Amino acid sequence: MFEFTILDLFLNLAVAAGLGLILGFERTIAGKRAGMRTFALVSLSAALFVVVSILINDMFLGRVNFDPMRVPAAIISGIGFIGAGLILFRENALRGLTTAAGLWVAAGVGVASGFGLYAIATFTTLLTLFIFTAVWFVEYYVKHFARKTIPTTIEKIKRKN
Repeated sequence: MFEFTILDLFLNLAVAAGLGLILGFERTIAGKRAGMRTFALVSLSAALFVVVSILINDMFLGRVNFDPMRVPAAIISGIGFIGAGLILFRENALRGLTTAAGLWVAAGVGVASGFGLYAIATFTTLLTLFIFTAVWFVEYYVKHFARKTIPTTIEKIKRKN
């Protein structure tokens, strides 16, 4: 079916995380609560579930008389429900979104580990830690810069009109 090397799969995960970061960057500049880390984590975890399903399908095709992806599909739904419970909205403040996205990635790491895909699970964990830590600093500075420059840019536009 698919002929992927482990490096191909790592690249799939890294590209998904990177593209999620790009989408989140725009959201961060726009001043939205769900920013770079949240988008990167959601994109990474979605890619992880796909990578795991490809590998598991190839591992069990023709060997078992059930669909081995039914359990992970149920996990994805269940974790989505739990993640929704982590998100709080109080006084115009949204909290817990990145934690919920991280929980979703953790579920993907658990699924990958459960199927014995340790390298994929480890690489995803490292990418997630990078997103949680290093990207936090980038996101902080982007928000700080955007708060200073966007209002003055809007004021300049208003003055011209």
